Amino acid sequence: MCGICGIVSFDGCPVDAPALDKACAVMRHRGPDQAGTWIDSFAGLGAVRLAVLDPTPAGNQPMHRADGRYHLVFNGEVYNYRSLRRQLAAHGEQFATDSDTEVVLASCIRWGTEAFTRFNGMWSLAFYDSQEQRGFLCRDRFGIKPLFYSINGEKLRFASELRPLIALGMTDSQLDPDAVTQHLQFGYIAQPATIFRAARRLAPGHYLEFNSSASRQPSRYFNPIAAAQIDRNRAYPEAVQALRRTLADAVVARRVSDVPVGAFLSGGLDSSIIVAHLAEAVGRPIKTFSVGYADQQNYDETAYARLVADRFGTDHEELILTEGDVLESIPGILDHLGEPVGDASIIPTALVSRFARQSVTVALSGDGGDELFGGYWRYLGHRSLQAYERIPQFLRRFLIEPAMNMMSSSKSSRTADRVRQLRKLLRAGAASELPRHLAWSRILSPEAESVFRDPSTPQAGDRRALENAQGLIAGFADEDPLAGILAFDLQYQLPADMLQKVDLASMMNSLEVRVPFLDPNVVELGLSLPTVFKIDRGIRKKVLVDAYRGVLPDPVLDRAKQGFEVPIGEFFRGPLRELFQDTVTRDTVASCGIMSYDGISEVYCEHVERRGEHADLLFALLSLCWWRSRPASGAA
Repeated sequence: MCGICGIVSFDGCPVDAPALDKACAVMRHRGPDQAGTWIDSFAGLGAVRLAVLDPTPAGNQPMHRADGRYHLVFNGEVYNYRSLRRQLAAHGEQFATDSDTEVVLASCIRWGTEAFTRFNGMWSLAFYDSQEQRGFLCRDRFGIKPLFYSINGEKLRFASELRPLIALGMTDSQLDPDAVTQHLQFGYIAQPATIFRAARRLAPGHYLEFNSSASRQPSRYFNPIAAAQIDRNRAYPEAVQALRRTLADAVVARRVSDVPVGAFLSGGLDSSIIVAHLAEAVGRPIKTFSVGYADQQNYDETAYARLVADRFGTDHEELILTEGDVLESIPGILDHLGEPVGDASIIPTALVSRFARQSVTVALSGDGGDELFGGYWRYLGHRSLQAYERIPQFLRRFLIEPAMNMMSSSKSSRTADRVRQLRKLLRAGAASELPRHLAWSRILSPEAESVFRDPSTPQAGDRRALENAQGLIAGFADEDPLAGILAFDLQYQLPADMLQKVDLASMMNSLEVRVPFLDPNVVELGLSLPTVFKIDRGIRKKVLVDAYRGVLPDPVLDRAKQGFEVPIGEFFRGPLRELFQDTVTRDTVASCGIMSYDGISEVYCEHVERRGEHADLLFALLSLCWWRSRPASGAA
């Protein structure tokens, strides 16, 4: 696991060596074990290394072919590298290390861009042939590892984070207003956009080729829609067995490491499944890590995590946070971000990553299970809305909905959170499936659209989101629209929100996180299952629940889903109030170009007075304005 960066010069000017060194220094948290650069007349590569496989100096980066022609910087892990190594050795390839980086380099030399579909892993990489003066960038199938780039008429710059791009000399710091809109509407900025107009995010499953004079447009090498052939002839019991086998293989593949490996254990279904398979594969107590809250029992899942830890005999550690611990951590986490992040769960993710890093260098997580197997309430919402609409209209209009509008809406209790979800459910009830799903994915409610100066801005953002969604699921052949929606979230929201957040929070603490649910074989199997296997009669992730009945404790299987969150909404009503007001100032809001300070103030008051629940939006505003007030944003 590493951080990578580089410059490709199209104008014949020498590469700026100090800029490469500075970029490596800026992202040293991603690779504390080694840093290196390499430059020729046309290109320069840089890398910082977190040594996980073959931690000897032989695995250092940038890595070069012995003849000096081929060069690679690589961030990630390829778990099937030993199998690929045997294939390459059969073609006469010789190896000097036991690292996957050397295998990736040899694969790119032999197979070029066709190598990517052979890799089972997570990665962003840059490969360069100094003789031909050409190369390519690439990102893994599902966007587990990030890769940013900027192209002007003279240079291509790329890096694992946005701040190194600035260190490499990207001087255009104009904000992308569409990205700001997306951040405030959905809580993330999705590929190919970034917060800067001048910078792009390479999309999952894409590569970008370049030579000495120009770069091409990114090309796609993997499309999950093409693999999403739903098998309606598959028997349900066979699907249950296949799922357990495939997930077990995925966890075993992600054990490969020369440093200690553990697992996050939230107490939810997905992380518990990973722990079950890891414990079985290792055969001795594994390290597991959970976060709990001393002051907020509604957000604490440690009791469920302990059930799983006891079932599998793990060496379990809990980080019990006070309100003060959480509040104290927020400025440092926000300071670290190269662009705003709208998901407040980056806070507990960063804290549990720091906690785990004291014991292990690699942790497995359950990310991806919700998108593949229908874990979020909005998936169930499509079926729930159909049931709700069967209630006589006069009861809905004159009894249920007025009563719901009078009730408290927040995340502070289970009842209030159900009210929040039901209001959201009904808000987009008349729309077709895809627009409805996007409306449910919003963190910006219609009542809060006054945060924008122009009333038409949210509607324009909705249109762009719908166009993106339609483009990503174009060609999806199944008649079940919910299957297409799951495939869309896998490609779009998952890499933009969850995976981006986990990468930032873990690598901030020099911790590598691996995601078995995004093994290509698990994804292919998950996409092939009919949605009735996943969501049926009010049960989410049904096939997962049935697959692990008798393996995991029943309370874990039968509990309601709980997000990995902090009580950020309550904090905004109390201890975070001063920080919010000091950060989200009239001047900072004006510098972002499209927002209304008076509108934001109205929304904040509505939240504080419990007339609405805007916790996610307020955190997105705090993150944006905090970032905007820092020199790295280009505002200072």
